[in-house]
Amino acid sequence: MTKSVQARNGIGMEGGSIAIASDRRRWTERLPIARDRPLLGSLTTIAIVALAWAARTIADPLLPPGFPYITFFPAVIVTSFLFGVWLGSASAILCGLLAWYFFIPPPNSFMLTGTTGIALCFYLFVVATDLALVHWMQNANRQLARERERSQSLAMTRELLFRELQHRISNNLQVAAALLSMQKRRLADADARAALEEASGRIALVGRISRRLYDPSGAAQPLLPFLEVLCRDVVEASGRDDVALTMQGDERLLLQPDAAVPTALIVAEAVANAIEHGFARERSGRIIVTVAGDGENGLAVTIDDDGHGLAENFDGNSTTSLGLQIATSLARGHGGGFALERRGGTRATLTLPPHLLGQPSTERLFATSGV
Repeated sequence: MTKSVQARNGIGMEGGSIAIASDRRRWTERLPIARDRPLLGSLTTIAIVALAWAARTIADPLLPPGFPYITFFPAVIVTSFLFGVWLGSASAILCGLLAWYFFIPPPNSFMLTGTTGIALCFYLFVVATDLALVHWMQNANRQLARERERSQSLAMTRELLFRELQHRISNNLQVAAALLSMQKRRLADADARAALEEASGRIALVGRISRRLYDPSGAAQPLLPFLEVLCRDVVEASGRDDVALTMQGDERLLLQPDAAVPTALIVAEAVANAIEHGFARERSGRIIVTVAGDGENGLAVTIDDDGHGLAENFDGNSTTSLGLQIATSLARGHGGGFALERRGGTRATLTLPPHLLGQPSTERLFATSGV
C-alpha cells in the first residue's frame, strides 16, 4: 500500500503521550450520591419505600402467602446503593415495619408471634447482608478511584519530567551547535570553517530530532509522518523552493525508539546530499522518499532524486565523504546498511533489520493526500 502522508503543522512523535486526566469520573465513583444534600436523599428514600409498598399492595392478591418482602428487598438495595448505608438502613427499617404491619399475619398489626419472629429475623439477616455488601463494594470502589487518581498523578508527573528532560537535552545540543558556529567565525582556514559548520548543523539536527521523538512510554513510533516533517525542514533550510519533495509508504509503519534518531539522521543526510550535489548549479528537481517494510524483510527507506547523479568512478567503499561515512556507520551499528547507486539520478537506500520494526496499529492512521 502506497500513500502520501499529510504532516502539516509539525506532526511530531507524540502519539504515545499521556492525555491530561479529565475531571469527569465514572458514575460509580460518585456513589453514594447526594451526600451533601441529605434532605434530597431522605425524600428520595421515602419515595422509593413508598413505591415498594404500593407495588407490594397491588401485587398482594396475585401472590401466594409467604412473600411479604418481595418488593422491599430491592428498595433496600437501591437506596443503600444510591445514598449509602445510613439511608439504606433507614429504608430497611421502614420497609420492615411496613411488611410487618401490612403483609405478615395477622395483617394491620404489629403482633409478634413465633412465625412473625422467624420472618423478621430472616428479613434482618438478608438486609444486613445486603447493606454490608453494598458498603464493602462502595469502600472498595472509593479506594480504587483514589488509586486511579494517584496513578494518573504519577503518570502526569513522569510525563512532565520527561518533557523537561527532553527540552533540556535539546537546548543543550542547540547551545553546543551555537558555540561551534561562533567558533567557526574565528577560523581563517576555509576547510576548518566548513567542518565546524557541518558539525554544528548535525548537532542542531540531533536536537530537533530528539525534541520531536518525545514519548515517555518508550513505545514504537510512526516513522513516515516524522520523516516527512524532518525532510521538509531540510528542504526549507536549504533555501531551495525549486526542489519538490514527495513522501510515500505505509503510514502505519512503526520504528523502535532506539533506531529512530539514527534513521532520521541518515535520511536527513541523504536528502541534504541530494539537494547539495544532485541539484547543484541551480538545477531544479524532485526527491522521493519511500518507506517500506514487513515483518520478514525489515525496513527499507529509499531516497530517489532526478539530479545530476553519481560520478562514473564513484566508489562508496572508498569515499572520503564524512556524511556518507557517518550514515554507513550508523546503519551498520543497528545491523543494517546504507548504500548509494546510480538510477538516472541517485538512489540512497537505508535498510534495517525486522526486529527494529514495531507492530502496525490501525489506530495511528494519519490523514492522507497527494503531496
